[in-house]
Amino acid sequence: MLNDSLVFSRREAADALRVSLRTLDYLLSKGKLRGRRIGRRVLIPRAEVEGLLRKDTPVVQGSKGVS
Repeated sequence: MLNDSLVFSRREAADALRVSLRTLDYLLSKGKLRGRRIGRRVLIPRAEVEGLLRKDTPVVQGSKGVS
């Protein structure tokens, strides 16, 4: 569940996206998600998390079993 704050910590962003911290770090390193370093913390703007979810990506409609 997304909270009402303007920014997420790495853990909060990973939880909101339902991915691991490792995957979140990969998204940050590849520029698919942008964060801001403030002191020793990395904060991810809420708009970045929501924007990542809105991008055109294939949606799995269901599995087609192969017999």
